[in-house]
Amino acid sequence: MLVTLEGLDGSGKTTVWEALRDDYPEATFTREPTNDSWYGDAVYRSIEDDDADSLAELFLYTADHADHLSRKIEPTLERGELVISDRYSDSRFAYQGATLAASERHELEDPLEYVVDIHAPFSIEPDLTIYLDVDPETAAERAGATNKFERAEYLESVSENYERLLERDPERFVRVDASRKPDAVLERVREALAGAIPDA
Repeated sequence: MLVTLEGLDGSGKTTVWEALRDDYPEATFTREPTNDSWYGDAVYRSIEDDDADSLAELFLYTADHADHLSRKIEPTLERGELVISDRYSDSRFAYQGATLAASERHELEDPLEYVVDIHAPFSIEPDLTIYLDVDPETAAERAGATNKFERAEYLESVSENYERLLERDPERFVRVDASRKPDAVLERVREALAGAIPDA
């Protein structure tokens, strides 16, 4: 089973992801962008480059995702094991969709759908996606706006893309109010996981 944690920067995903390790010690915990491959290294370099071409950046993320699938996700799922990922393809749809929409170099009719269509032939859809919902201003404040993806104006566009994704696939997503206290957020996430994972 593939479970993914999604949300804006500053929504608390990584904190929840870390806390769940004690609950599911046999699970494989992973993340995107990856931090153990040269593909992931290239992505992190692009994040720090305010002038990176948005289309080139999308394909760096996509290459990292493809490698992540073949190297870790697919083999783990084939063994019948649980995977919990901090970010996955929905992050790409929401974030790179927003980046392409803001780009003056590339004119796409619907950037989000463009990114979704690129992934459709090869990606694996999660069984459950937990969306940690927080408003863009709070997210930017929490994240510290340390890079181009953590600014409130940009996160507003990302948030709108996430809402589109939730609307198109409401059965896969569980929305969790991430503005609440951390313990309350974690409790709600645990409830969602317990209701979805067999023998949890």
